[in-house]
Amino acid sequence: MKTFLYILISGFFFMACSNKDQKEETAAATASSDTLILSNEQLKNASLVIGQMQELEIASLMKVNGKIDVPPQNMVSISVPLGGYLKTSKLLPGMHVNKGEVLAVMEDQQYIQLQQDYLTSKVKLSMFEKEFLRQRELNASQASSDKMLQQAESEYKTNKILVSALAQKLQLVGINPAALNENNISKSVNIHSPIDGYVTKVNVNVGKYISPTEIMFELVNPTDIHLALKIFEKDIEKLFIGQELVAYTNNNPQKKYDCEVLLIGKDINQEGFTDVHCHFEVYDKLLIPGTYMNAEIKVRNRKANVLPSDGVVRFEGKQYIFKVIDKQQFIMTEVTVGDTENGMTEILLPEKAIQEKANYVTKGAYTLLMMLKNEAE
Repeated sequence: MKTFLYILISGFFFMACSNKDQKEETAAATASSDTLILSNEQLKNASLVIGQMQELEIASLMKVNGKIDVPPQNMVSISVPLGGYLKTSKLLPGMHVNKGEVLAVMEDQQYIQLQQDYLTSKVKLSMFEKEFLRQRELNASQASSDKMLQQAESEYKTNKILVSALAQKLQLVGINPAALNENNISKSVNIHSPIDGYVTKVNVNVGKYISPTEIMFELVNPTDIHLALKIFEKDIEKLFIGQELVAYTNNNPQKKYDCEVLLIGKDINQEGFTDVHCHFEVYDKLLIPGTYMNAEIKVRNRKANVLPSDGVVRFEGKQYIFKVIDKQQFIMTEVTVGDTENGMTEILLPEKAIQEKANYVTKGAYTLLMMLKNEAE
């Protein structure tokens, strides 16, 4: 009986020890699931490069958006100061026009009346001038009273003002008063383009009466287009005048346009951002005002702990690096990465992964990841 009890107790003790060893082995396997030990042959075939983490200056990349705009002096609204009927116009949106080119021909009886008033006043001015000179001579010889001289002078100066005012009105509608005479009075006037550019809007049609306040056409000179970016308040301090950036459209993101910060807005709107105007280094006629664009801006440099990008791997949505334990042993550590520049990636967290004089895999990290996961399977 004693012998049987001894054998039974020994069996229970053996089973308990066996279970303890299995638990320890499982725990050890779990603890080393991110650790990889290579044989000499594996190490040779992996072609790893080992190095230390570096502290370098790195520029953050700020991504923003905006749209192409033109300065106010490059946008022109065409109207008729005195109004009139549109006689002819061949403008269509998108057409190119040259400075001085005739955009439209207007007709109205008031143009005839204006020219008549000017020529009539000009004739009267000559008569009033002669009468004033005559009265001045008579007054000098006491042959005319001072009152007559003053009246002649008043009529002369009043008519002179009238002629000058009518001449300005003629110039306002595009008629040269110096070339106007009784033989070339016209019922129509030409509307000329004040700039070289493109037609963006046509708001009228032939035969319509155009009031002085109505906009007939809108022109734009795109040679001085700029990019207006929306920058949030927290990012304004990162920018400065003359800062370089690249911009691209959604339709053709491979085509990069070099730009430079020209003006930084001084007010914040209700949405929390301000406009930053940028100048295109090279004008491209394919860039149309109103087009939405994306931009990438490298902000001021800052010091950061970095590793070569080949030493950082992504697995199941997370980022990892491999720290060297000894010559043939490596441990995979999860990290948070920052910006990447010139093949170097910023390592942010955890701090325990950033150790002075520690060695890391700087090239071949993906090979280690594949070996580690294959072993795990």
